[in-house]
Amino acid sequence: MEKLSIQEEEAMQAVWQAGNGVIKDILELMEEPKPPYTTLASTLKNLERKGFVLAEKIGNSFRYAPAIQEEEYKKRFMNGFVSDYFKNSYKDLVTFFAKDKKISATDLKEIINLIENPKK
Repeated sequence: MEKLSIQEEEAMQAVWQAGNGVIKDILELMEEPKPPYTTLASTLKNLERKGFVLAEKIGNSFRYAPAIQEEEYKKRFMNGFVSDYFKNSYKDLVTFFAKDKKISATDLKEIINLIENPKK
């Protein structure tokens, strides 16, 4: 899966939040500073071309909907991230954050609990 640019990720966040909508609906859900309408329209066309959104022509405009769910994107992105930066080792990822004091012992205990007692 192709990595999205920051601009594309921001647009996808709004599309996921909207569920579906026209450019105006998606633009309203974006954080400030909001991109110009035409920029968002171009970004959504790129996302459609890349297979991340579906576009349905309605009159003179398009209604956009996610072609991939947010959780699926996160899984694929994180797998690529861990592979690229941590040699496919989640242990190295956690170690990195532990050494940088970005994760606490309490957090690690919660993670261990999740691993030992997965929700079914």
